Amino acid sequence: MLLARIKEALDSLYDDIQETQEAPEAAEIETVAAEAAVEEPAAAAAEQEESKPEEAEEPATPPGPKETDYQAKGYHLDVELDPDKVVTAVEILNRENFFIESITGVDWIDDQQLEAVYDFNHFDELCRVVIRTRTDRNNPAIPTISHIYQGANWHERETHDFFGIKFTGHPNLEPLLLPEDADFHPLLKDFKA
Repeated sequence: MLLARIKEALDSLYDDIQETQEAPEAAEIETVAAEAAVEEPAAAAAEQEESKPEEAEEPATPPGPKETDYQAKGYHLDVELDPDKVVTAVEILNRENFFIESITGVDWIDDQQLEAVYDFNHFDELCRVVIRTRTDRNNPAIPTISHIYQGANWHERETHDFFGIKFTGHPNLEPLLLPEDADFHPLLKDFKA
């Protein structure tokens, strides 16, 4: 019951994404139909035959929270969001009595992105939720959640130390584990000691 309620609440954060994905598809279908009406019937039939293998392709996984096998993954719900939606998602979890376990980073150097990974658990029943968000590796910025969870203050400072992700709005994003004058982030894949 808790998992379904959380999934539904977090799914609402994807409404604008789903609308923008549906709109281009509808426009594309209308354009193809209009072009086919103008073309000769034989050419239109040939174009339809060529497009059939594309229609048989597996549809893309729709955006939204993904339920996972807890025994295999160690969490129940995997949520991928844009950085501007993280605070809203965390507010939902806070209202539902979740606590934060950790925040860490992942360096996707080939994609030129950094990812922040937030782990949450529930106080009353086992329900683990992972929130992931990616940001540009050259200017990594994600809004802070330290005003929602005070414990996030330390996690964000550590993640900033090791990956260089700036948590905008953080009250004190000074080094936690590195020297005060450190100008490096040792967990980046291109870091040389």
